[in-house]
Amino acid sequence: MTSAIRRIGLLTGGGDCPGLNAVIRAVAKDALRAGIAVTGFHDGFLGLIENRATELTDENTSGILHTGGTILGTHNRANPSRLARGTNPDGTPCFVDCTDDCLHHLAQRGIDALVVVGGDGSMTIAADIAERGVNIIGVPKTIDNDLFGTDLTFGFLTAVQTATDAIDRVQTTAASHHRVMVVEVMGRHAGWISLYAGLAGGGDVILLPELPFSFDVVADAVMQRRRAGKRSSIIVVSEGARPRDGEQVVARIDPTSPDPIRLGGIGKVVADRVEDLTGIESRFVVLGHVQRGGSPIAADRILGTRFGHYAMGLLRSGARSRMVAMQGLSVGMLTDVDLRVPAGKQRLVPVGRGEEHALIGAARAVGTSFGV
Repeated sequence: MTSAIRRIGLLTGGGDCPGLNAVIRAVAKDALRAGIAVTGFHDGFLGLIENRATELTDENTSGILHTGGTILGTHNRANPSRLARGTNPDGTPCFVDCTDDCLHHLAQRGIDALVVVGGDGSMTIAADIAERGVNIIGVPKTIDNDLFGTDLTFGFLTAVQTATDAIDRVQTTAASHHRVMVVEVMGRHAGWISLYAGLAGGGDVILLPELPFSFDVVADAVMQRRRAGKRSSIIVVSEGARPRDGEQVVARIDPTSPDPIRLGGIGKVVADRVEDLTGIESRFVVLGHVQRGGSPIAADRILGTRFGHYAMGLLRSGARSRMVAMQGLSVGMLTDVDLRVPAGKQRLVPVGRGEEHALIGAARAVGTSFGV
């Protein structure tokens, strides 16, 4: 089917993520070697809406494999079917549908297929546009690893390494001052980063969104360590974790964003409550966007390259409306699923009876508490 494709478009949507440039490089170089021109849209779907793009060449996609972020830029509020433009008379945001503009710009530029790199929101937008007749292939991206349909997304392992490095560093200050240190990591409603980094960094307590916790149980875990002669403790908490009979801590609400609720602040809540219950001095650290920045580790550079190459393979095979996926981490097998598979779903850490993730059992076996 290569003969039917003369030019492809490429965009990176949603939040930035280590490994995006690896995907851009892989898609562009693979396409160019096959004689396919590549148009890179700036700032995600916003560039498609506003018709802002650049020609991707061997020159401008070289030397970017190790760099963080995305050379194309990105945007996490530009949903073509619901773009915020101005306000209504009552002061609420006014939303407009710009999908027709996107279709016009694709046709105007002679683009035969579009590769969309992004998370669940980007895949949902891509599926909507695909239903209008556009040939789209999705590449899954998010540090949260919560994209339904794939067992792994690029960017996740780099975020875990960044969080683990931070936990390693606070271990020494916690030990020096005999404190409780609370490290708040990203992940929204999925606890993959906190689980992996908490286990890798030797966290004494790991708090996941999937397991509502008890402050009393967390405090008891800290006191048990103190009675055993361990004068410091590390608590790793996901930004989406919440206490039993409590709510997630919301940092901000933005009605113009596709994900209007911005979580954050649970680290301080946990530190303050643990200090009140135990009398042990407690401090908190919020890693925030540090986890999304910086150079991707080798594993994410390789995964991004594999995803990009597989996406081009799908286009060559004539596939339409598919998302690249990895299923089966033990063998790292690449496959593909319908673009609609991730829509409205999240891949959460399994915690139910008989379904509990193996890392939870491994953590419990070495004495880690999950506050339950």
